[in-house]
Amino acid sequence: MTQLDTLVNFCDKLLCTEDIKDYPGAHNGLQLANNGTITKIAVAVDASESSIRKAVEQGADLLIVHHGMFWHGVKQITGNYYRKLKYAMDHNLAIYSSHLPLDIHPEIGNNILLAKLCGLKNIETLTEKGTPFAIKGVCELEMSEFIKVVEHAVGGAVHFCNGGAKNAGTVAVMTGGAGSELEKIKSMDVDTLLTGEGPHWSYILAEEIETNIIYAGHYATETFGVIKLGEILTNHFKLSTSLFIDNPTGL
Repeated sequence: MTQLDTLVNFCDKLLCTEDIKDYPGAHNGLQLANNGTITKIAVAVDASESSIRKAVEQGADLLIVHHGMFWHGVKQITGNYYRKLKYAMDHNLAIYSSHLPLDIHPEIGNNILLAKLCGLKNIETLTEKGTPFAIKGVCELEMSEFIKVVEHAVGGAVHFCNGGAKNAGTVAVMTGGAGSELEKIKSMDVDTLLTGEGPHWSYILAEEIETNIIYAGHYATETFGVIKLGEILTNHFKLSTSLFIDNPTGL
């Protein structure tokens, strides 16, 4: 058992939560409190009703997620929104969310963990105005072989846009919905962008500017950080083994 405040402070410090600017709906940090003590942690990509119910069923009193409860801004507490909040509170489940801080963390972030799983070498961090946003590394594999490596890493098929390069070359990893960042990524001497998903036009643009894109799934590219964070917290605070609640969207 540990105190919720102690665990939250540990996470905020580890992830540099206060220092990282994020989307308005992210609200990184503790989103819902409980009675103040934690005995078991569950982790999930999304704070969905399904994830909340599964966390409670498994005896967790803290759910750590990548996508929190407030993405759509202020809204009436009715319908599904009411149901999941009430269920969490009725069952003493606290919810902690970390979006961009858990994408870009240099050791436990989604970007770096996926880059390492894919065997990238000479890894470095890409920044904009001093803020990290992606990982860049080198891979000498032909694209067909690199795609197999990525598919193994994310546990499923990926969608590939052939921009013309035969080899993966210099690869940028930016998990989630980063296809729209293609032009910025290209300007940093990148041959291949590995991301989760992107808008329709990003595929056309990739062909025109001769840059490969691998769309490996928004969900599938963002499971790594929460799992690693759960392991760290479980070991540090000597809690029950953290649970990964897998609820893939296929997107």
